[in-house]
Amino acid sequence: MNVSAIRKALWIYLLLLVPLAWFSAQYDAYSIDGDAVAYMDLADLIRGHNLHAAVNAYWHPLYPAFLAAAQTIFHVNRWDELGAYYAVNVFIFFLEVGSILLLVHGLVRLRKRLAPAMESLLSADLLALFGLSLLVIATTRELTLGKVRTDSLLQALILSGVGLLLEALATEGSAAFVYAGLMGLTLGFAYLTKSFAFLLTLLCVAALASFAVLVCKRRIPTALAQSVVALVAFGVIAGPYIAALSRQHHRFDFGDSGSLNYVWYVSGTEKMHLQPRMTNSFGSAVVELKHPEQELMQTPGVYSYTQMQHGTYPPWFDPTYWNDHITAKFSLSRLVSRDERNVVLIFRYLLNHPEPLLLLLVLLLTCGRLNWRGRYAWPVAGLGILIWAIYALVNVEERYVTAAYLLILIALFAMFEKRKSHESTLQLVPSAVLLLFALLPLGALIRQTAENRRQLSIIGQVPAWRDAQIFNAAEGLRSMGLMPGDSIACVGAAACLNDHYWARIAGVRIVDEIYAPEAKHLAVQLDAMPNRQQAYDALRSQGAKVIVGAFDPGEMNSAHPATEGWQRLGETRYYALRLSPKS
Repeated sequence: MNVSAIRKALWIYLLLLVPLAWFSAQYDAYSIDGDAVAYMDLADLIRGHNLHAAVNAYWHPLYPAFLAAAQTIFHVNRWDELGAYYAVNVFIFFLEVGSILLLVHGLVRLRKRLAPAMESLLSADLLALFGLSLLVIATTRELTLGKVRTDSLLQALILSGVGLLLEALATEGSAAFVYAGLMGLTLGFAYLTKSFAFLLTLLCVAALASFAVLVCKRRIPTALAQSVVALVAFGVIAGPYIAALSRQHHRFDFGDSGSLNYVWYVSGTEKMHLQPRMTNSFGSAVVELKHPEQELMQTPGVYSYTQMQHGTYPPWFDPTYWNDHITAKFSLSRLVSRDERNVVLIFRYLLNHPEPLLLLLVLLLTCGRLNWRGRYAWPVAGLGILIWAIYALVNVEERYVTAAYLLILIALFAMFEKRKSHESTLQLVPSAVLLLFALLPLGALIRQTAENRRQLSIIGQVPAWRDAQIFNAAEGLRSMGLMPGDSIACVGAAACLNDHYWARIAGVRIVDEIYAPEAKHLAVQLDAMPNRQQAYDALRSQGAKVIVGAFDPGEMNSAHPATEGWQRLGETRYYALRLSPKS
């Protein structure tokens, strides 16, 4: 295929993404969790200009600000807000598309500067088509448009930041300073999305300075000046929020999500409802809780969250508040044990994404070879490897490392050069194979969207975000006389931590909890629960009007006496027990 045909194929691909992304979002399966509710609660605070309450060391504000903007633009309430949030995710998807194009543009420019004589196997358009294909694959798997989470936005900003880094390296004169400043601004917004970007910014600045001196042969003062420009631009965006966090916690603080995850996953500290007396649950961390949850009873564990005035489920609205003053202590044995698990997760991720590896093999066997001396790809691949390594020290999740995977693969494929001895009949192989590779994910996306639509039509759940269980449970609470702003309690991991969007829709706040960590067979757990009535009395004393739990409807019978009095919330698995007289 000639250059013009490849360019047309790229434009057609971009145009196809517009309707496909929208229809995919329309019929993506409901997947709202506790993380999503926390972001929505923060969006409410931002929209209400309660910015002081929105300062949060675990969930950063940029994605909630997008959600708040959607609330205003689409004039939604809690009963129909998800459609607006899915539209935000579609918008962010196209930010990701732009970030891929920017990354490829910078990489190709740097390749032309540092290796002008190289006969590249993949042109800029083919490399862009490859990157977009990877994005579509990720969108159908770990970064689906139905997830109200920040990972896609962070990925768009990371890829854009690295792309601007490459532009700064590929450009001379004052323009290089402009690109360095834009890199800093972009990474500043990435930090406002997730605190991980603070460390990433330092890595990018270090890569800018070292690569400019060692490879691009710039004068050290020039390279350092460009790095300073990037840091100042980052500080302009990120500085006010870092100052707000530091003031809130009375120490320098750029975010605690990384340290808390290290405490939970490496130190082995109890994640939920930790109390000062629970020394056996401290793991290897030093625990001096500044404001733990109020423990109303030990057996069963009954907790009150009335000291926090915001959030549908306060323990997960701001975990750093309840876990303030937990300090991780390095333990090599625990770290090695965790990393063994993370290595398994890395291999599972690779096995779940075999397509680019197979494409790599096809190109190697037919018409291309990898030029490992391609220094232009080092910053991209190096940053991808470092991002993956940082997550691998603590917790590898597919949605965390996708940006790193894209960086590594795009850099790797940019290093392909033509074999000098390959036959003329194989000249079409790269274009044909890349075009096929790009179309297959689109086909998978269409098939998946059509199947989702068919399944949703069967159960009468269109649009997809109108999950019957969740919305009927919220309507059931309304029918019991509960009003927005009322305080309630919950029992069981399913209703409390895992899936409490029903409470947000109804406008109620979960301010108390009977801790029952097992998500299944809650009726059996209630039967065996000691001091059950005393626990209910403790909840009444805190002003909770009802207690809600997720039960197996088949267990709500006389065989389980503890279920007496529980009222089913519509045709759902959620049941409520009235604790106070109906007002």
